Amino acid sequence: MNEFERIFKKFNLIHTDQARAQAELMRRQEELERKAAELDRREREMQSLNASGGRKNNWPPLPEKFPVGPCFYHDISVDIPVEFQKTVKIMYYLWMFHTATLFLNIFGCLAWFCVDSQRGVDFGLAMLWFMLFTPCSFVCWYRPLYGAFRSDSSFRFFVFFFIYICQFGVHVMQAIGITGWGVSGWISALTGLNKSIPVGIIMILIAALFTASAVISLIMFKKVHGLYRTTGASFEKAQQEFATGVMSNKTVQTAAANAASTAARGAFKEQF
Repeated sequence: MNEFERIFKKFNLIHTDQARAQAELMRRQEELERKAAELDRREREMQSLNASGGRKNNWPPLPEKFPVGPCFYHDISVDIPVEFQKTVKIMYYLWMFHTATLFLNIFGCLAWFCVDSQRGVDFGLAMLWFMLFTPCSFVCWYRPLYGAFRSDSSFRFFVFFFIYICQFGVHVMQAIGITGWGVSGWISALTGLNKSIPVGIIMILIAALFTASAVISLIMFKKVHGLYRTTGASFEKAQQEFATGVMSNKTVQTAAANAASTAARGAFKEQF
């Protein structure tokens, strides 16, 4: 290789490095512009909400004449940063998917009860699980996740992880479907198949849905944990948030003030 070729190769390497550096700068600039646009959009939406009288609860969506109104404000596009919106939407759809599976499970256990009169307990438990897990799963793990991504709360992340691990265990047990537990899992489906092939097929389909819930739950748990590690959240921050929240609670403040007042009066009486 002559001197000219070496110079030409070195020039190409320098040009390539410059192109990569320029592309990286452009990528970072686009990311900053995207975040700035997102902050501007959220600020305008917050101003619009304040102008219209503030946030109004909109979930669950109920008719205006319904005696009970919505309990939560839920708007992923407003509350959640853009980079986390897809994950939160998937978790919301996962909650709806599991709720729909529990609803179908009622009909699966009803069909099983129709061909086997000893399965009345399973049918009753199926209705209980639907009424119990539907609101509890939304309040206990989805809302903490929603709030964690909305306010970058370490404490809410830890609440979500703790409860969601239990929820994953429930998904696994529902997919297994032990007889007498009120779920159309695999064991129950195979048992029902011995009584009636059509009923067994229905229960197998429901067992497949429970299995899908368990698999997707595990995948999304890993996904959320990966995002959690990029947010800067930590156990120390969770402790600080918990302590701050407890000390700012009016009930706790009143109890502490009463205790201090009682202690002061007791000390005064001892002196005199």
